[in-house]
Amino acid sequence: MNDFDTLVQRYLATWNETDTGKRDAMVAELWADDGRYVDPIGAADGPAAVSALIGSVQQQFAGMRFELAGGIDAHHDQARFTWELGPVDGEALVVGFDVLERDHTGRIRLVLGFLDKVPTA
Repeated sequence: MNDFDTLVQRYLATWNETDTGKRDAMVAELWADDGRYVDPIGAADGPAAVSALIGSVQQQFAGMRFELAGGIDAHHDQARFTWELGPVDGEALVVGFDVLERDHTGRIRLVLGFLDKVPTA
């Protein structure tokens, strides 16, 4: 296990935390103050905006969970990994991969998200 394993697990845990206050605290601890998230559907600058974006995704996919889908490929201060979003013990509705970059303190500086499978209508 490398240090990115823990970082990615903590990152995915923020996407699964439905309590707004807890999620805000988790994101504030994990993300750099100038952290940026961007995917084909949305973008967020700073921990507060990242947490709000996660909250809106949770509303859209209520009851669904993010899970790591495979290994984490990492070097230097960046990692890529595949994730799935779906019901617990069910088939994933959304599959994507993220490229995560951490800063010199180990906090998330940038996440670039890509969507490989999305629900139709």
